[in-house]
Amino acid sequence: MGRSNSTDPARYNETEPEIFLLTGLSSQPHTRVVLFVVFFILYLIAILGNGLIVLLIIADSHLQTPMYFFLGNLSFLDICYTSSTIPQMLVHSLTKRPTITNARCFIQMCVSLFLGVAECILLAVMAYDRYVAICSPLHYTLIMNRKRCGWLAAISWALAFLLAVVPSFTMKIQLCGHNIIDHFTCEVQAVVKLACSDISANVGLMSGSSIFTLLVPFAFILVTYVRISLAVLRIRSTHGWSKAFSTCGSHLTVVGIFYGTAMAMYLRPQNRSSEQDKFVAIVYGVVTPMLNPIIYSLRNKDVKEALGRLMGRNMGPKG
Repeated sequence: MGRSNSTDPARYNETEPEIFLLTGLSSQPHTRVVLFVVFFILYLIAILGNGLIVLLIIADSHLQTPMYFFLGNLSFLDICYTSSTIPQMLVHSLTKRPTITNARCFIQMCVSLFLGVAECILLAVMAYDRYVAICSPLHYTLIMNRKRCGWLAAISWALAFLLAVVPSFTMKIQLCGHNIIDHFTCEVQAVVKLACSDISANVGLMSGSSIFTLLVPFAFILVTYVRISLAVLRIRSTHGWSKAFSTCGSHLTVVGIFYGTAMAMYLRPQNRSSEQDKFVAIVYGVVTPMLNPIIYSLRNKDVKEALGRLMGRNMGPKG
């Protein structure tokens, strides 16, 4: 897969496959049709919800603040993430023998890793933004100025590329003929299971990368919210408490769902069943991007008001 060792004829009598077969979620035709409808609805909600968040942030001047700038990045990321996997899942749900080429499989794996790591880092940056807003409100606009926000977003995307995509090209995996991926997408751990060569170094690299990209940002978020909690306890007014919890509640909910499923996928033992992998992957890659805009819109007064203003402009009197 673009990262395997050159084949040694004396050691391997099979070449690396050009086409992979994906087992998908079910082999039953009727079940696949039901899954197609379910995932189509989830995909539609995710695209429309996240697209609406991006549109509101661009169109409404009240939402052009650091917090919503990063939320816009998160929504754009979720659109990209779902679009990298779900359309293929929809097509394969109606296909008896779903296949994917070697090159497309490698690209899909890299894109998924890149976007997943980017979300880890971006959620940590959003926690820092909330920390500055609550713990240093008088200096917030000075610290989180437009230039710094741009740099933080750019660094998040660039760091994700360095941590996820670059190591993918250094992995040495010999597949030597095995071409059935027991998954509905080219998920890295499912692909690694096809290896017939020694992959201990790759497993070590993946484990180290998972710890760094998951646990380090998560620990940063925990420390940040501990300090936010201490600052909130010093607030005397009920209005101050309400405002602090309204700005942090949505982010904490998203962090809990995303990191919970991501850790279940990448930090659990390697000998777990493929069915467990598929379930966690659905929650992580399909359900979570769909829930993010719902969480932020239901718990956020600013987003509701911006949506009301947008609807009012479009439905107001003309002429």
